[in-house]
Amino acid sequence: MARPTTLFHLSDIHFGIEDNCALDWVRAEVERKKPDAVAITGDLTMRARTHEFAAAEEWIRSLPVPVTIEPGNHDLPAYYLPLRYLDPLARFEAFRDLVEQRLEMDGLAIVPLNTNVPAQPRFNWSKGWITEKALDACLSQIDSLPPHTRVLVTAHHPLREAGTRGTALTHNGNRALAALAKRKVLAVLSGHVHDAFDIMEATPNGPVRMIGAGTLSHRIRSTPPSFNELTWNGSELTVRVRNLEGVSSDDMMIDTVPEDAMPPREEGEPVAPVGRVPRTDPPLE
Repeated sequence: MARPTTLFHLSDIHFGIEDNCALDWVRAEVERKKPDAVAITGDLTMRARTHEFAAAEEWIRSLPVPVTIEPGNHDLPAYYLPLRYLDPLARFEAFRDLVEQRLEMDGLAIVPLNTNVPAQPRFNWSKGWITEKALDACLSQIDSLPPHTRVLVTAHHPLREAGTRGTALTHNGNRALAALAKRKVLAVLSGHVHDAFDIMEATPNGPVRMIGAGTLSHRIRSTPPSFNELTWNGSELTVRVRNLEGVSSDDMMIDTVPEDAMPPREEGEPVAPVGRVPRTDPPLE
């Protein structure tokens, strides 16, 4: 029997307001258990500052296993709009080799799906938006894999599309889920909500499993900082939510994706959407 594949799924570290106790523990667990890979599903930083990215790079580079990173809405420059529009991933430069990287491991692949856009025709720019180009890129990568390869798709925003047109969590989420349901996708891994979840989402082409990781920052919502430990044995994908407080996985998981998938704001954090706060942030610090 082949050795099971183990993956650590992290999200929403938010360097700038990171929980260093939790991060030290996660790094020790990576060193101890040596997972096959670490997938980080966005919001590495709090405000996309260069010093936050520097701290993120130092910590991520210290992990002794392959890493793939999916950017989050907090990782796009918030106040310097030319950089946001022209090169939104510019501040990932020191570790851009890890951004949206496909990883392949013994019949299992991790494939990225970008859910971020520089601007949106709705008030809240923090929510997800899947462009046709981003979805096509994801599907093309999946379709190019060897036959019988199973897939984990990584995205920052949960692919839940609910509510009215203006408040839907992830625009084109339903379309993406329906397309993924036609492929050998085990689950879509995401973050953004700051609480873990493991739910099945119905589509016209069958259900798709959506797995969310919690936060490793002080910006918690309803559960303590955590990460997901995923195990694939060739026939079953299991999820264990790991946290320092020893709370069981079932108690850590929320049973749906809330429409207002945002944790409490920090003091002084802008209420207006990204890019509309009268504050300056130079392109390089």
